[in-house]
Amino acid sequence: MPFPRAIDYHKPGRPTVPNGLGVLYVIASAAYLFALHASHAFWGFPCEAVARGALPLAGCILFGGFLGLLDDWMDLRWRYKALTPIIASLPLVALRQGNPVMATYIFGKVNFGLFYYIAIVPAIITITTNTVNQLGGLNGLETLCPLVVMAGLALATILGPAKAVVAEMAILLAVPIAALAVLGALNFTGRIFVGNVGSFSAGITLAAYAIIANVEQALLIAILPYVLNSSLILLNFFIWRRLPRLSMTSEGYLYAEHRRSLQTLLAYRRPTRERVLVLKIVLLFIITSSLAVLATMLS
Repeated sequence: MPFPRAIDYHKPGRPTVPNGLGVLYVIASAAYLFALHASHAFWGFPCEAVARGALPLAGCILFGGFLGLLDDWMDLRWRYKALTPIIASLPLVALRQGNPVMATYIFGKVNFGLFYYIAIVPAIITITTNTVNQLGGLNGLETLCPLVVMAGLALATILGPAKAVVAEMAILLAVPIAALAVLGALNFTGRIFVGNVGSFSAGITLAAYAIIANVEQALLIAILPYVLNSSLILLNFFIWRRLPRLSMTSEGYLYAEHRRSLQTLLAYRRPTRERVLVLKIVLLFIITSSLAVLATMLS
């Protein structure tokens, strides 16, 4: 394959596999979203709300793919990489996507006005993208976890109350979900890596779609494992200057002697196969995404 190869550090013998195939997700998703917009312009299908959301979502995915590709190429430091998703929020801000009236758990519905576009939208994009990008390193994490969240957001849109969401908006995620499923099957079996171009674009897809489809609260619940993982990593780094690390036995089992991330928390003094560890984490996302769908239906 005409892709650079990267070392799979969590396999015996440390084989090399093609890296950066997340660019295929970017191309397929963006082309599909542009086609949706063109279809509405020429034939009136899909509805105007879907067509209006397709362009900014495509722009965000393209921005995210480029920034991820830049990171794969230049290996940016975290202090710079953490802020780059702000650039990817520009299509949403420029096209005024999202509803500035947001439901809060304490003060009810609040109209944030211009503050929503200049602060809340960039914050949602930046936080979501960075938390998604921080949960990686094992085959399947960078594809299956966002796939589960993406499917949960689509269901939340379809099953949510009609006054709050437009069910047809889920059409926007049809090809992104299909592309991520194909890459996820290859990634989980250890045949490819999607690279930062994949994790960045997937994370931005989740955040941008949640804003466009007005399912931000569902996103917040669905990404709780991401938030937990990032909180553990950042607390350990800023307080004790320690980073998470998985060790491997001679039989290929993974284990950890500390609890500095979600992966090391689940593998703490408990040797386990890589695939089993990945499936445990994916199960957490299935639980939180199901709760997100339920919360949207009951809201």
